[in-house]
Amino acid sequence: MKNRSTITVAELQSQTPKIMRQTQRRGMLAVTREGHITAFLVSRDRLMAMIETMELLASPEAMNAVHEFESGKGKFYTVEELDAEMKA
Repeated sequence: MKNRSTITVAELQSQTPKIMRQTQRRGMLAVTREGHITAFLVSRDRLMAMIETMELLASPEAMNAVHEFESGKGKFYTVEELDAEMKA
């Protein structure tokens, strides 16, 4: 199996450890049966990133901050300002 993003069920069955390592490196692999994608293998890191993204998208406060940033209205703080705020 060379640098592919799709594997067959037969390959998964016969090369599970190797495919698990590749999934960890690549982030995700599609599994096919009879030429059709039937499942995905997703690495822990990729899944955690997807969950974090969904949580941010579900947060009105986070989305407001994104919209402010995109519109140029976002406020930026120096590290010193953030440190002072944390100490207060």
